[in-house]
Amino acid sequence: MFVCGLTGGIAAGKSVVSRRLAERGAAHVDADRLAREVVALGTPGLEAVRRRFGDGVLTAAGELDRPALGAVVFSDPAARRDLEAITHPAVRELSRRRMEEAVADDPARVVVYDVPLLVETRGAGEFDVVVVVHAPREVRVDRLVRLRGMTRDEAVRRVDAQADDDARLAVADLVVDSSGSLEATLERADEVWEVLRSLSAAKAAGSPGESVRGRS
Repeated sequence: MFVCGLTGGIAAGKSVVSRRLAERGAAHVDADRLAREVVALGTPGLEAVRRRFGDGVLTAAGELDRPALGAVVFSDPAARRDLEAITHPAVRELSRRRMEEAVADDPARVVVYDVPLLVETRGAGEFDVVVVVHAPREVRVDRLVRLRGMTRDEAVRRVDAQADDDARLAVADLVVDSSGSLEATLERADEVWEVLRSLSAAKAAGSPGESVRGRS
């Protein structure tokens, strides 16, 4: 199995790149979606969250109230770590199963694991290649204010709750600069796709292929 870890800070444009790679043929496994699944109604994960944070983070129907939980964890690093200790092991196990399912019929298929907190929670070592979608901090803060309606203070808190740009770029094998036009971002994503496809085919054939470690 060839797995590309795809990451980027909030509002960097990672979703644009992941959609493009999926259009080109990659199997897309979304860590955020898995994180929702592991705390869905009736799951052990949701019960663990309720025990730690109380009924105030649940809706009247007993489901997770994400805005209420977010208000807690984005203002309290210790609370955020407690939440991560609940959800991350469950997401890791579910992601492993989904990746195996994705390549069951085609071992050479590229698996793109879309994980915003790769630097913070997973590390680069478990992936064949790490692709970072990058836009500078101030660009991302501005996008959150303009496109998502956040206040600047809220946007700054969301951005600064994640790894900084230098830490993220330090683990990158390939970088998609998303600070320019949409067309330029998609063009770079297509270039990255060709590299991933070649490396995945080489791995499936038992050949080491071309290394991209440390290349941007």
